[in-house]
Amino acid sequence: MIDWNDLRYLLAVAEGGSTLAAGRALRVSQTTVARRIAALEAAVGTPLFDRRSAGYAPTPAAQALLPLAQEVAGAARRFEEAADAGRRAVGGVVRLTTEDIFADALLAPLLAELYVLHPEIRIEIDSTRLLRDLGAGEADVAFRSTSRTAPAGVVGRRICADDWTFYCSRDYAQRHGDIPRTMSALRDHPLVGGGGGNLWRAYEAILAEYGLRDRVAIHQGTSTGLLTGIRAGMGIGVLPCIVADGDENLLRCMRPRTDHGRVLWLLTHQRVRHSPPVRAAIDFLYKRLRAQVKALNLNV
Repeated sequence: MIDWNDLRYLLAVAEGGSTLAAGRALRVSQTTVARRIAALEAAVGTPLFDRRSAGYAPTPAAQALLPLAQEVAGAARRFEEAADAGRRAVGGVVRLTTEDIFADALLAPLLAELYVLHPEIRIEIDSTRLLRDLGAGEADVAFRSTSRTAPAGVVGRRICADDWTFYCSRDYAQRHGDIPRTMSALRDHPLVGGGGGNLWRAYEAILAEYGLRDRVAIHQGTSTGLLTGIRAGMGIGVLPCIVADGDENLLRCMRPRTDHGRVLWLLTHQRVRHSPPVRAAIDFLYKRLRAQVKALNLNV
């Protein structure tokens, strides 16, 4: 079987007249050129060069094959040019909106990987608590938790169920000797509350349901603050499983409730879904997030 890469050596030797000249042109050793020419001759079953003291002279068989080799080389160059043009076309700005805890603890390392693959894409993170209107162009991509049907024109890819439950730090567990496994057992522990906006309203409602509002020892204004407080060992608090289960410093105290009906989605609008930078960002994030969901064995 012919190694198509060896056609480069055929063309270089024919043009340079020697393996030495070809090696210089291709930036490889003379020995490598001679070995690749010998391999190509073995593959085609006929000598391609007469080895003379003055250099390498193409045989009639080589002269018949050279135009075809040049066509292959030209096709390869055109392929590279088209691929490079496609890569450049991916470039642009992608505005991504999400909750701050997802932006900082979950997406930041993934976006660093995305930059390595596509340095021509610039990501603008919007971690405001306000829901951005994708249809109005307020953002290109949303990583969002919702239990509602997507608005008209909004399309998405389901990541997993947006499960939250109570966590503590490993240091906290070591200091207290045990961690609570039921809601009633939380009464013996200080709680980290807050998270801001709708998050705190939902969290506070759960604490009120179990008579635990008075156990809040510190109130954080943001979801990132909630994560920081629990990591620091201030107490026990709720966190999203997709974030906390992947954190080696955190321990899950109990199973999450599954009656919430909320799902994490990657969303965009039909107007921009086929934009090269938007599609590249969504394809990459979806693949990496789904891999993490599978690795953590989360509910989908």
